[in-house]
Amino acid sequence: MSEIFGMSDVYKSLQQELRSRPATWLVTGAAGFIGSHLVENLLLLGQKVRGLDNFSTGYQANLDHVRQIVGEELWSNFSFRKGDVRDSSDCRNSVDGVDYVLHQAALGSVPRSIEEPFISHDSNVSGFLTLLDTARLAGCKRFVYASSSSVYGDEPTLPKREELIGTPLSPYAVTKLVDELYANCYSDCYGTCVTGLRYFNVFGPRQDPQGAYAAVIPAWTDVLARGGQTFVNGDGETSRDFCFIANVVQANLLAAAVVNNLRAPKEVFNVAVGERTTLNDLHQEIVRAIVASGRSVGYLEPEHRDFRPGDVRHSLADIALISEKLGFSPTHRLADGLVSTVKWFLR
Repeated sequence: MSEIFGMSDVYKSLQQELRSRPATWLVTGAAGFIGSHLVENLLLLGQKVRGLDNFSTGYQANLDHVRQIVGEELWSNFSFRKGDVRDSSDCRNSVDGVDYVLHQAALGSVPRSIEEPFISHDSNVSGFLTLLDTARLAGCKRFVYASSSSVYGDEPTLPKREELIGTPLSPYAVTKLVDELYANCYSDCYGTCVTGLRYFNVFGPRQDPQGAYAAVIPAWTDVLARGGQTFVNGDGETSRDFCFIANVVQANLLAAAVVNNLRAPKEVFNVAVGERTTLNDLHQEIVRAIVASGRSVGYLEPEHRDFRPGDVRHSLADIALISEKLGFSPTHRLADGLVSTVKWFLR
């Protein structure tokens, strides 16, 4: 596995091409964790970027942080609209004249979808369809959207391959599967160039550590850094394919701008590292990263609780398809990503 790590020649060439050929991009969920990283990287590549966010899960602080990183000159290439992907007028105003759409806006979290299925559907399906249709009518070149590894559901095969999906285990998973079906339908009916990215457990700086629906890495890092006690749902042997944010940014840019190798205007790809880590091992990795940064932790072992409804037991991605077709090569393993993630949270 180690031989695939490092920036691919395809991605290097794409970055050079983008620097010499600026385009106009729309990033929905721009104030969120993933969206703000996409905005940051696109601006650093000299692109013109529009952002759309209703701040339901995003934060102005994320955009402020991007502004500090890129500087005022590049920041002038960014325009922002506070709006909602479920609102057709917000979508029309956002996509007009846009080359590429990177659709990240959604309500994540399996537990939240179980508690509030209608809200998840409204945001993740109705919002998706509104934006997709608006982008089609506006003539956008390519529509790239965030799907999820949750669509694999109860399919037991490891690693997960794009053509083998099971029955979804949560309303959130259903919404992401419906998005994929709509994407395929729009490709077949209208010739829309649309690409789905099935994210596997993304993590990195600016990820929200607070609240009942926080992802495990920011939540644990925050608690451990404060000397608190973490907890694990189940025995801790549940495993995930944790994917650092830089890998996700790469996948989005490749999916939007590298189209020559695509056999059809519709595709869906796994976005991950291709390595599986148990929650018990993850906890040890986070503790090591915090201690290596000079901070002590109060509890070296987590508290175990009941398994959580709707959770998949094991997840591991096969990334052969995205590597073959788009030239994707993950640049960060879990431990590599944790170093910068922990430093960011401690700061």
